[in-house]
Amino acid sequence: MVKYILKRLVQLVVVLLGVTFLTFMITQAAPSDAAEMKYVSMGMMPSSELLEKTREEMGLNDPVLIQYGRWLGNVLHGDLGESSKFGESVLTQMTRKLPMTLKLAGVSLVVVILISFPLGVLSAVKKNKTADYIIRFLSFFGVSMPNFWLALLLMYIFAVRLGWFKVVSTDSIGGMILPVATLTIPMISSYARQIRAALLEELNANYVIGARARGIPEHRIIWGHVLPNAILPIITLLGLSVGHLLGGAAIIETIFSWQGIGNMVVEAIRVRDYPLIQGYVIWMAIIYVTVNLIVDISYRCLDPQIRLRKRVD
Repeated sequence: MVKYILKRLVQLVVVLLGVTFLTFMITQAAPSDAAEMKYVSMGMMPSSELLEKTREEMGLNDPVLIQYGRWLGNVLHGDLGESSKFGESVLTQMTRKLPMTLKLAGVSLVVVILISFPLGVLSAVKKNKTADYIIRFLSFFGVSMPNFWLALLLMYIFAVRLGWFKVVSTDSIGGMILPVATLTIPMISSYARQIRAALLEELNANYVIGARARGIPEHRIIWGHVLPNAILPIITLLGLSVGHLLGGAAIIETIFSWQGIGNMVVEAIRVRDYPLIQGYVIWMAIIYVTVNLIVDISYRCLDPQIRLRKRVD
C-alpha cells in the first residue's frame, strides 16, 4: 500500500506541474496587459513610460519559460503573487475567503449524505410502489434544473415573495439555507438515483437470496450487506462532489453574494486578475488530485477483489 501511495503521489505531482504550466501559458497568451490591468484596477490611466517601467519590474519582458520558472519557484516558497484587484497577496486573499467556502461545502455535504442515502434505499426497497414513483419523479426534476435557475427560483419564492430569508446570504444559519438548498437539491436527486440503481443491482445477487432464505431480517440485509457492496460507485461520485464544493460553486456564491472562493474567482475573471486566477487553479488542482488519491485508496481498502488481484499480480 505504501508503494502504491508513493507511486500515485509522483503521478499527482506531474499532473499538478502540467496544470500550472498550461494555466500560466494561457494567462500569458491573453490579450490584456498585466501591468496595465494593475493600474486600471486602481482607477489609474498609466502613461506608456510608467507601463514599460512596471513591465520591467514585474519581469514581463523576460521569456515566458523564465517567467514560469520564477513564478513556480515563488509558488513552492508559498508566494502566489499579488492580486491586482485587492492589492494584497493571493494567498492572503484566498485564506480569507476559504473558511466561507469550507462552511458552505461542509454543511451541503452533510445534508446530501443524510437525505440522499435514505431516499435511495427507500426507492430501491419500495421498487415500483408509490414511494418509489414519488422519489423518482422529484429526483428527475432535481437533476434537470440548472443550478442558477434553481437559485433564482428559490430566491424569488422564499426571499422576495414570502420574505422568509434575505436576498443577500450571510454565514448565519438562516442565511445559509437558500445557498445550501440550491447546491444540495440537484446532488440529492443524483445520489438518490445512483444509490437506487446500485442497490437494485445488488438485491438480485445470490448472496441476498441466500440471506433471505436463512431468515435474516430485511433491514440487516439492506444496511449490513447490500449497501456496503453498493457503496463503491457512490464513493467516486462523492469524491467529485467534494471537489466541486471545495472549489466554490462560483455561480451559486455569486447569486447569493456568498463571500467564498467561487465568488472571488468570478470577480478575478471580471477584472482579469491573473495572479488570483492562477492561485485558484492551483487550489482546484490540489483538491481534485487529493480527492482522486483518497478515492483510489478507499477503493483498495473497501473492495476485497482489488486487494486479492493485487496479491495475485
